[in-house]
Amino acid sequence: MITDWDDAYANGDHIEDAASYPPAWATAAADFRTNMLTRNQARLDVPYGISDREKYDLFLPAGTPQGVVVFVHGGYWKAFDKSYWSHFANGALKQGWAVCLPGYSLAPEARLSDITRQIGTAIDHVAGTINGPIHLTGHSAGGHLVSRMVCANTPVSLTTLARIGHVMSISGLHDLRPLCRTAMNDTLKIDDYEANAESAALLRPAQPPGKPIQITCWVGANERPEFIRQNDLLANIWTGLGATTQSIHAPDKHHFNVIDDLADPQSDMTCCLLAGIIEDGE
Repeated sequence: MITDWDDAYANGDHIEDAASYPPAWATAAADFRTNMLTRNQARLDVPYGISDREKYDLFLPAGTPQGVVVFVHGGYWKAFDKSYWSHFANGALKQGWAVCLPGYSLAPEARLSDITRQIGTAIDHVAGTINGPIHLTGHSAGGHLVSRMVCANTPVSLTTLARIGHVMSISGLHDLRPLCRTAMNDTLKIDDYEANAESAALLRPAQPPGKPIQITCWVGANERPEFIRQNDLLANIWTGLGATTQSIHAPDKHHFNVIDDLADPQSDMTCCLLAGIIEDGE
């Protein structure tokens, strides 16, 4: 029985040298952007809305893109911005995909429902720029947001939804109700209505024409028990509701290094993200 919900969702307190990760991400991301600008393969701060954070960075492969991957960052909807994560585009980029990293407004200035709409708008916008399939991935709060894009009440257009081939929620938060019991909710301000309305695990998957929604729930095997539970929850609940799901526990990975493999074009994570779920008989 969990009695300390703050500790249950406190990742940094249980990761060695946790404070070193954000500056390392920021440095690697800045170097990656510089390199991509030099190659004329980066389009930075593309506006998709009117607020300061409604912009995305788009990284382009050397040739015609096979499609576009959208990576949505985490930070409990209240921290970080797109500039910390650019280098995680490398894996899909080297495989010939364009990669979009959207920014979004943060709590408490924005409610979670506002952020959901912003991400939907960003995906619709980049869908009008890059042809081909759209694959979504996001980490932690970003995992929540990409999962929401393929719920029955998705904010993306039906045309965009039909192009979404695979979603990978990495350490995603799929049931927001426990977060209402944490101190961070003083900032997030999630109430009962929003917790129910914005939790993918409490909603039904979308039913686009053609192939069912594919979602992979990927988590580090060494993460906090709540993140492992949240990961498996969505894969289990959406099984039998018209979606194709799988749950993966990555060995020896914790909440901060579980995304490292997105930078590697040959990693299992990158290959899974791009290929989707291979079903029996395919």
